[in-house]
Amino acid sequence: MIFRRSVLAAAGLVLAAAAPLAAAQSPAGKLVLYTSQPQADAQATIDAFRKVHPGVEVSFTRDGTTQLMNKLRAEFTAGAPQADVLFIADAMTMEALKKDKRLLAYPEARTEGFPVGAHDADKTYFATKLITTGIVVNKAAPLRPTRWADLARPELKGQLIMPSPLYSGAAAIHMGVLTRTPALGWGYYEQLAKNGTQSARGNGAVLEAVAGGQKLYGVLVDFMAIRAAQRGSPIDFVFPEDGVTVVTEPVAILSSTRNPAAAKAFVDFLLSPDGQGLAAQQGMMPAHPDVAAPAGFPKLATVKMIPADIAAILAGDEQDKERFADLFGR
Repeated sequence: MIFRRSVLAAAGLVLAAAAPLAAAQSPAGKLVLYTSQPQADAQATIDAFRKVHPGVEVSFTRDGTTQLMNKLRAEFTAGAPQADVLFIADAMTMEALKKDKRLLAYPEARTEGFPVGAHDADKTYFATKLITTGIVVNKAAPLRPTRWADLARPELKGQLIMPSPLYSGAAAIHMGVLTRTPALGWGYYEQLAKNGTQSARGNGAVLEAVAGGQKLYGVLVDFMAIRAAQRGSPIDFVFPEDGVTVVTEPVAILSSTRNPAAAKAFVDFLLSPDGQGLAAQQGMMPAHPDVAAPAGFPKLATVKMIPADIAAILAGDEQDKERFADLFGR
């Protein structure tokens, strides 16, 4: 009996000691997220994260990548950055922040099984999805484009709309890749401008115009078009034969974070099977190849992706945007 009491007492001491340790390891407190995800997706992501980490209170600001970066830069200048985590469309923006030492390296992040090159080699930002940009077509359109050059054909005059790289990170990558593709280049964008192509402030405006029939063709990210088509919108999405451009919707922790434990937990969740499964549930291609793509997407192996030199695109980004603005306006 004495032995049993001693064992129970010892066990109680072990449990009492372990409880504070477990509490210390469980992230808690406030976490501020800046994201370019659609509003509903951002909320669903936060809700799923908080089911795993209920002690973390998450607030978020949702806007286009360019607007978020303008907000962040103003906060950096004021010496008061608010965000802990940045979850946006493109790696180019992350590269710029990394160059300015604004990102926190997270070498312990679990990146096993992801494609080589999906994440930053120094583990300051991490791919969460593969989002391609292709062509959206209203079903009433008389012509079905199969290649990027088809969008500059005279038959499409005044009927094409595309997101502006001045407001969309994915559009900036798209422009940077296509203007550095020998078969297209800036001559292609000049042809689009001469053909009356309209520039919109974001992908949402492109989808609305093509689905509503105001324009018959658009340049659009895949998941928005595929989701809308599944809901009955009169559109089709085309993966061009000569390749699509890709963004990875990376996530990163700001070096100024006030809650690194919660920020790392958020990254861990997005890279986990649950987080990758959530991406598929939201109608996007997961970055991890072991997680099945959502309905409506082709097999990844059948989609040609145009390689992107992110460093080169970043180096020429300001000049590219000025040139775009000269052609299409702001």
